[in-house]
Amino acid sequence: MLRLSELKLPLDHSAADLEAAITQRLRLAPGELRSHQLVKRSVDARRRGAIALVYCLDLELEGGARHRLLRRFAGDPHLRPTPDSRYRPVARADGSSQALRPVVVGAGPCGYFAALLLAQMGWRPLLLERGKVVKERTADTFGFWNGRRRFDPGSNAQFGEGGAGTFSDGKLYSQVSEEPAYIRKVLEELVAAGADPDILTLHHPHIGTFKLATVVRGLRARIEALGGQVRFGQHVVELLLEDGAGRQLTGVRLADGTAIPTRHLVLAPGHSARDTFLMLHELEVAMEPKPFAVGVRIEHPQVLVDQARWGEAAGHPRLGPAEYKLVHHCNGEAAAGRSVYSFCMCPGGLVVGATSEEGCVVTNGMSQHSRQERNANSGLVVPVSQEDLAPYGQPGGEALAGMAFQRHWEQQAFRAGGGDYRAPAQWLGDFLARRPSQEAPPGAVQGSYRPGLRFGSLDGCLPEYVLEAIREALPVFDRRIRGYGMEGALLTGVETRTSSPLRLQRHPTQLESLNTPGLFPAGEGGGHAGGILSAAIDGIKVAEAVALRLCAPPPRPDHELRPGTPPHSTARP
Repeated sequence: MLRLSELKLPLDHSAADLEAAITQRLRLAPGELRSHQLVKRSVDARRRGAIALVYCLDLELEGGARHRLLRRFAGDPHLRPTPDSRYRPVARADGSSQALRPVVVGAGPCGYFAALLLAQMGWRPLLLERGKVVKERTADTFGFWNGRRRFDPGSNAQFGEGGAGTFSDGKLYSQVSEEPAYIRKVLEELVAAGADPDILTLHHPHIGTFKLATVVRGLRARIEALGGQVRFGQHVVELLLEDGAGRQLTGVRLADGTAIPTRHLVLAPGHSARDTFLMLHELEVAMEPKPFAVGVRIEHPQVLVDQARWGEAAGHPRLGPAEYKLVHHCNGEAAAGRSVYSFCMCPGGLVVGATSEEGCVVTNGMSQHSRQERNANSGLVVPVSQEDLAPYGQPGGEALAGMAFQRHWEQQAFRAGGGDYRAPAQWLGDFLARRPSQEAPPGAVQGSYRPGLRFGSLDGCLPEYVLEAIREALPVFDRRIRGYGMEGALLTGVETRTSSPLRLQRHPTQLESLNTPGLFPAGEGGGHAGGILSAAIDGIKVAEAVALRLCAPPPRPDHELRPGTPPHSTARP
């Protein structure tokens, strides 16, 4: 087959128009095009008056047309043989490699895909999750948002089946370049678990919160059907290590005192597992501080974003709610050298409470698959440097400084919100004018944050340099999206969990902890991913590393090794 890309058609084209465009583009004779299959569809909105759909298609051609076209279009980058994007496992289990099953910690996208791949390769992984199954977790989380249940530190928007991504927009795209086989593998497994097949072809696919709940149940069922096991309410509080210099992992201990033996642990706890990070630090597991960003959530009427992006085509059924992506590099005196960018933009969504600790307020964005809520929301965040974190670190604990920084500002937001999990909020006009918000301006956005808002000032809820950078960026963003700077746009604080504040260091190819053999840090919590797609892919890669280690013959005593043979060979079988 041949892959044709960058084929543009107007919004209102028909199926016949698409086939005619293929034939015309390649100058095909009647009957030479047997069939075409959609690979990707995106939107070109650079000219609002002439918005186009852009197609990437796989073509099946008659007879010798394929070779003739490859010769004719030899210099055309948009016509190439269809690449092979099939995923191929790196190993298969055999009877000699089943002594101690691998253990996975964390039932987010990274942990679930690590367990799924290990199960598909023939190992029977045990997956441990501190939180609850997604149905119970959803009841706890929505109950907290709606004021019907108390906040539960063990079952909330961060902890439980599906991980933090369950209560989000469910975006399935990443700014990090990944091999097509890994991306295709993740998307196909999600579809097999219950996601809509359109995620295979949309340029910016997403699942949405309620559908994500269905998908994670499907992933669990697939793991269990292959011999894996998933246990909930299993909080890992200690790694068990051999005495001496080797530090070989031998198992984990749970909060109830149960010890589970293993020599291969995939640790995928999510970016909010602060007690886990502290435990690892006390065990001197190799870690380092990592950059992250903090800021606020901003809400606008979705129709404003649609009109700014799509113009007269706003509301067209082939477009759906519009997204945006904004960046500003500050040059003003108060924020020189800083940058501000939109983060996790949720069209037609809600702003929700995402704390995992009592006495803290954290915001996040969430959308259903339909994206039909009235508001668009996005994080507006500012990167935090290591110099910014220095006052929050302790001697020998620099890797935990970011965690202490996040907690400090989340507690400040909790107090500013009234101490009852309401979030501090301020109208954009008041924020720029540096006055507390009281009366809503005409046409003001109706805030969506759950559990509720307390209007006033965001001063004191975030570092001054973060607030000043956002103040500088807002008028710039208003010039890029007309109406973005409306006085009644709503700012809600605080957004602090953009990514993990630390990285658990690991070997670049073997993916094993630098100083704790048998430990494989992974995903967002390990500081090696950002978002659902990249976390799932990292889970696959770590599962491959574990499988290769499980397949490798046990190391012989040093005196039996041939000269030049590494003592821990992990060659592919």
